Parts: sequence; C-alpha cells; structure tokens
Amino acid sequence: MKSLFWAALSGAVLLAGCQDRDAANAPPPPPVELTASAVGHYCGMRVVEHSGPKGQIILASRKEPVWFSSARDAFSFTMLPEEAKDIRAIYVSDMAKAPSWDKPGTANWVDAKQASYVIASRARGGMGADEAVPFSDPEAAKRFAAENGGRVVGFGEMPRDYILSASAEPPAADDHPQAGHPAGHDAGAAKKGHHH
Repeated sequence: MKSLFWAALSGAVLLAGCQDRDAANAPPPPPVELTASAVGHYCGMRVVEHSGPKGQIILASRKEPVWFSSARDAFSFTMLPEEAKDIRAIYVSDMAKAPSWDKPGTANWVDAKQASYVIASRARGGMGADEAVPFSDPEAAKRFAAENGGRVVGFGEMPRDYILSASAEPPAADDHPQAGHPAGHDAGAAKKGHHH
C-alpha cells in the first residue's frame, strides 16, 4: 500500500511538472480590448481619459489585465522589484495604427517585446511625462522620431533610467509633436503637459 501511495504521489508531481512546462511554453494570451472601466495601475484613473499610448500586462495570477495610462508605465511595472513577476504577456498601443494621439485606439495592441519605441521625443504620455511611443512598424517609428525628435529603441534596449526617472515636467504649451504622424495620423493633436 505504501509503495502505491508513493507511486501515485510521484506521478502527480511529474504531471504537475509537465503542466508547469506546458504553461511556460503555451502561447501568450491575446490582448484585451480597452474599455471605459479600465483603471490605470499607478494613477488610479480611467485609462481612456488619457491621451497617448496605453499598456496592459496579463498576469498568470489575475483574470483581468493590469492597465496602464502610458506605455512607459507598463515598462515601469516590469522593472520595479515590488511588482508581480508572473507576467504572461505585455501589450502596448500600436501608434502606427492609432486613429490619433488623443484617441490611440482600444484594440490596436502590439506585443511589447516586438515593438519599436521612440524615446526622448516631444510627445508626452497620458500623465504628461516622457513617453516610450510604441510602433509595430520600425519605419513608422523612424518617421515619428524624425518629425518629433527622439530615437528608436527595441524592448530589450529600453534604458532603465529613462523609464524610472521622475521626468514629468510638462514642456511649454506650444511644444507639440508636428503634423505628419505615421500613416497620416494627426500627431499635431498630441497633448503635452496633460495632467490629472
């Protein structure tokens, strides 16, 4: 009887190990469409009330995504030691497919690890801070940087100090990204210094 118990227990342990491996190898869950009820993890405000790109992180331990009012905030979550580490997927607004800066879209998500980002541009994120502006198309990112300043980096090249610095000083009111946003979108509508 004892050996049957140990055989059953070791079988259960082996099966659990296989299931853990299967979960690790499973494709990431798809992005969730942004709704009016989504609340930003750091600002505690409705995400749709902010201009610029958004972020969502899907955790293994939560049914609903963790929402962010800026793509930069999503990066912060991945870098801060106190935040959850059971990340299944990270999605950011694809600004190459955004209707406008003020209305970046609710379903145009790109895998954050596949996106190209424009950093140190004139564009300001949802809380008026420096933003990491994501694009699925590297050429669109280059055009945005040429028109709005900044440089293009990949997910793995994102400078930690750029993400975690306290740079939230609003620029001068007339310092907007210029018209000619990629794919003909209205980057001139980019709001700077937009605080809540």
